[in-house]
Amino acid sequence: MRVYFAVYARGLHRYSTYRAATIAGILTNSVFGTINATVMLALFAARPEINGYDAGDAVTQVFVSQGLIGMVAIMGPPLELGERVRSGAVGTDLLRPVSLQGWWLAEDLGRATFNLVFRGVPTFAVGMVLFDLDLPGDPLRWAAVLLSAVLATLVSFGLRYLYELAGFWLLDSSGIWAVAGLLGPVAAGMLLPLTLFPPALADTLRLLPWASMVQIPAEIMLGKDTLPGGAVLGGLALQAWWAAALFGLGAWLTARATRRVVVQGG
Repeated sequence: MRVYFAVYARGLHRYSTYRAATIAGILTNSVFGTINATVMLALFAARPEINGYDAGDAVTQVFVSQGLIGMVAIMGPPLELGERVRSGAVGTDLLRPVSLQGWWLAEDLGRATFNLVFRGVPTFAVGMVLFDLDLPGDPLRWAAVLLSAVLATLVSFGLRYLYELAGFWLLDSSGIWAVAGLLGPVAAGMLLPLTLFPPALADTLRLLPWASMVQIPAEIMLGKDTLPGGAVLGGLALQAWWAAALFGLGAWLTARATRRVVVQGG
């Protein structure tokens, strides 16, 4: 465990050095969030309620998504694993006496922690100043939101790790990232709350792993009963299931990829 803590600390320290990029990220997310929130207010001015959402719900989700965007990295940056697979440097990674998946998870959690505290929280605070957000009044709900954010990060890592592992077979995972970068934010509810989609489509997208990165945390904060078991328990259970499933699939594919490298003489 000491190794993983050291890798986590390295990831945290590494991203803390990009101060200008962090400030630029806060500014970008705040501006985009403000524009998107204004569009939501105009939409709900014409129709006050859409599938259980009102203007306050929609604007709150806008800033939840902007607060999480750096943490879950749904549009990047990708893990460096893909580039190391392409260059062959992953052979050195496989010599370490630790799990390949665990190593990259520890580093990514360091990145995610920094982005939550120094990018996500300030961006959400801007939303609180500029708009009337619907915030939980119960401390337990806030604890559930924090737990949901952690699970969202685990689901995000599980997906991005699989994208990178594809490089063992495709040699270059940039094509997968190009598609995921376009479809992921839509399926996650980052660009538009899934509730605004037709109900059948929204219910289907909500059950996919991408929704666990944005839509589910937003609904837990808003207290929306859109999943079996209710907003909190149903949402957390779905996120935990996807995290476990993606990590299990990642471990299995890592074992297969390792054998492939050995066969190729890597």
